[in-house]
Amino acid sequence: MIPSASAASPAPRGALVVRLCNWVGEVVLAVPAINRLSAAGYDVHLIGKGWSPSLLESLDLPVLVRPKKFISAVNQLSDLRDHLAAEHSPLRPQALLFTRSFSSALEARLARLSPVGYAYDGRTPLLAEAYARPKDSHAGNEYWQVVNEFLREALPFPTELGLNPSPAQLARAHELLAANEVAPGSYVLLCPFSGSDDREDRKIWPGFPALTDQLHRQGLTTLVCPGPGEVELAQVRTPESVLLIDVDLGTYGALLALAGAVVANDTGPGHLAAAVGAPLISVYGPTSSEAWTPVGSQVTLFHDSAWPEVATVDEAVRFNLRNHRS
Repeated sequence: MIPSASAASPAPRGALVVRLCNWVGEVVLAVPAINRLSAAGYDVHLIGKGWSPSLLESLDLPVLVRPKKFISAVNQLSDLRDHLAAEHSPLRPQALLFTRSFSSALEARLARLSPVGYAYDGRTPLLAEAYARPKDSHAGNEYWQVVNEFLREALPFPTELGLNPSPAQLARAHELLAANEVAPGSYVLLCPFSGSDDREDRKIWPGFPALTDQLHRQGLTTLVCPGPGEVELAQVRTPESVLLIDVDLGTYGALLALAGAVVANDTGPGHLAAAVGAPLISVYGPTSSEAWTPVGSQVTLFHDSAWPEVATVDEAVRFNLRNHRS
């Protein structure tokens, strides 16, 4: 829960355009900061990647998909600025950047917005307010701290992200489970992938095939939700798992929340699992950073100089399943 100075509704502060980051994990970790901006009285409008509206559906905020072409993105921002300026007159729309790129600041400036954000990538002259980026900080705290600076209120980063699937997303998840004859809470959802920046698969735990086999020998069902181009990898890394293909991120979050246990390495769905309160076994390898570990009270983290043994992860899975059923 986000700390609040008062239970009363805050005075309206006008419109705020928030540029989201480009990776699922980053956006998930920014959820508390987004909620805090809304609680502070801003009419928040989010702009992000094509999967953002589904991921953030339960926040009940407008989410625009940023066009891929730069000039189209500027025109989108400019049209939004004009609309919000007319709706909230005489208050001028403001812009806050979770991104750290020069191009995102330039887009906002060309759209006649005065963006605020971290001083980074040589973009300080484009920012109305440039904040010092915190050092040696958890990634989630970076998004929280930029809001601290913007609101002039220093609050500690929360220990829970609080992203709940929407009722519609939960309904779709139940339908998918029923269609595959899988009961909620009975399955282990596996996330054996990493981002496109991990070209050498250094973040992927090599124990997934053996763990899958061991879980099946115990009579347990494993589920995998492969993304584009990941179906064959899922079949290799988690053989005999039930594959749910082309699942949108919001429904994915609901499936994670309904799982008896989740096993994920350093990847966006791992952060999503932690955010929705799933019982997550997070397997981080030697190359994964402490700054990107999942946030939540239901997270069991394995992160050392060597990968954990399959038996260790299996024991954690069975512990979570027992707790879920009790």
